[in-house]
Amino acid sequence: MNRKWILSVFTAAMLSSAVALNAQEPPPGPPPQDESMPDGPMGARMRILGFEEMHPGKVVTGAPYTAVGVTETAQTLANGTSINRRIQANIFRDGQGRVRRETTLPVIGPLVATGKSDSFVMIHDPVAGTAFILHPDTKIADQLPARHLGKKDPGALQDKFEARMQEEIANGTVKKEDLGTQSVNGVAAQGTRYTRTIPAGQIGNDKPITIVNERWYSADLQVVVKSTRTDPRFGTTTYTLTNIQRQEPAATLFAVPSDYTVRQGRPHGKGNMMYGHGPAEPAPEPVPPPPGE
Repeated sequence: MNRKWILSVFTAAMLSSAVALNAQEPPPGPPPQDESMPDGPMGARMRILGFEEMHPGKVVTGAPYTAVGVTETAQTLANGTSINRRIQANIFRDGQGRVRRETTLPVIGPLVATGKSDSFVMIHDPVAGTAFILHPDTKIADQLPARHLGKKDPGALQDKFEARMQEEIANGTVKKEDLGTQSVNGVAAQGTRYTRTIPAGQIGNDKPITIVNERWYSADLQVVVKSTRTDPRFGTTTYTLTNIQRQEPAATLFAVPSDYTVRQGRPHGKGNMMYGHGPAEPAPEPVPPPPGE
């Protein structure tokens, strides 16, 4: 799992979220269900990286908090090899809906020998209409291009996902179960389980494939506080929001530090597909790249 791959996925999450910077805030309602994190290349990668609580187009005000988000994946290959990854992020959201996410990547590949970790920071400010990716190692702040803002209607995108989900529930492809309400890490959350079945022969499989996605959503915080996705093709991914503190973060957390150089244009690396520079994303849902690639 290399840094360019991760930042490409992260940039996609940022751009999806930034689409609604100038849009009207949607009213509180039920959580975006599995349709808000569709199957496919980007959906799978965002789950693996723990970005699924970043609902596209949603700006939440009046509910500040700080927390630690932990994403763990466990995958067993056909030869019995086990691959385990853990990504941790410090998350801050203020009462105006500004979000800061400090992500620490797992120490794998060349970094193992040095003992150093790799990290980056996201700042999404719907008040100022800006979004940045900070690189602490180089003190560079990549500002996401404004030309991407407002390209798509987030409401229309959400409606499309919801329509697709309802269709799949109706035809039996997806089974939805209400798990009730319980406390998750000190926060009341509503649980929902989605069981998706890929029929035999649909993707070359000789037997049906069952994918189970369980999500616990806090209507108060308007975030997913816990989710578990089990897919026999890719293993199990668990996301947990821990150390939740209901307090207003310092305003300085949502500003680019004065000693950083702001860089315009595509962030980090050449040929970033999110900016139209490079090959298009392949259609099949890929397995995450092996460590060190």
